[in-house]
Amino acid sequence: MNGGIERVVVIHLKGRQVVETRIDKLVEGHRDAITVKRVFGDPYQKNGVTVIPAARVMGGGGGGQGEAPDGAGHGIGTGFGIAAHPVGAYVIRGDIVKWEPAIDVNRIIAGTFAVAALAILITLRRSK
Repeated sequence: MNGGIERVVVIHLKGRQVVETRIDKLVEGHRDAITVKRVFGDPYQKNGVTVIPAARVMGGGGGGQGEAPDGAGHGIGTGFGIAAHPVGAYVIRGDIVKWEPAIDVNRIIAGTFAVAALAILITLRRSK
């Protein structure tokens, strides 16, 4: 960590006890979730061909605190999320490396339905 951010402390309640968590310790717990191993899978070989799968990985986190206007309540929280989708694989045969994109069938189906719905709407508007 840099710029002194490791000294920032998050204070939260655990039951009735106040617990302090340093930001660097909080981030450390999520660091493994966003690594190159999440993007590129372990290579595997068969019949002289090596395949290295790849994925699109997105993640984010945040936190905040607040107090009710009348001072009746106080809250604090943090959160973290990650999403990964396969995008393809590198296929290595001898000295030749080739990118093979993954086919996202769900995206194709959704796109087909969107185009069909748009065509129906245009047809209905023109018939008025």
